[in-house]
Amino acid sequence: MAKHGKKYRAAAQKVDPDKKYELKEAIGLAKDSNSEKFDESLDVAVRLSLDPRKADQNIRGSVVLPKGTGKKFRVLVFAKGDKETEAKAAGAVEVGGDDLVAKVQGGWMEFDRVVATPDMMGQVGKLGKVLGPRGLMPNPKTGTVTFDVKQAIEQIQAGKVDYRVDKSGIVHASLGKASFSVEDLAENYQTLIDTLVKVKPASSKGHYVKGISVSTTMGVGVRVAYTA
Repeated sequence: MAKHGKKYRAAAQKVDPDKKYELKEAIGLAKDSNSEKFDESLDVAVRLSLDPRKADQNIRGSVVLPKGTGKKFRVLVFAKGDKETEAKAAGAVEVGGDDLVAKVQGGWMEFDRVVATPDMMGQVGKLGKVLGPRGLMPNPKTGTVTFDVKQAIEQIQAGKVDYRVDKSGIVHASLGKASFSVEDLAENYQTLIDTLVKVKPASSKGHYVKGISVSTTMGVGVRVAYTA
């Protein structure tokens, strides 16, 4: 088991694991444990009153964070004809059809996000076992299966994050970089939470948001106070 550094231990001493902090204080405490070696992501975990085994409660979608994510993504696009030209002009790292499917099948993975036009999904479906486990499979619910490839690429670069409830009813997402200001991270947080509340399934019973915590990638988890 890896030992935590001095900065982590010092930050951990400031955090009461049983206390729920106001949002900006929680973000500030989480930022304090950021490693000095690199600029970590500031992540959020939202526990929801959902049973992902029920189709109508297996929520999934995407949201554009107003302050961005602080990341530049390499976007791969499966398209042909005019849409291939459009994707290249919008800054896609690679664009193609069957040839590109074969390239990925052969082990090439130099990309971070994938977009496909609907007419290409027949071929892209062959990559399910490669892209699926990595969370990279294009999906209409996240806006990555579309003929508007220019907009899809622009949204990804502007700060679009995908969300999906996991088997235990938790949504994990990045709110940006730990170097962002508390105010910017708080704005991104609020946008994500508002989106999750809007997509609450009608069949979800009781308190929908059961718990929220924020942390840097390698940092201390801090519980956030939430009132509906």
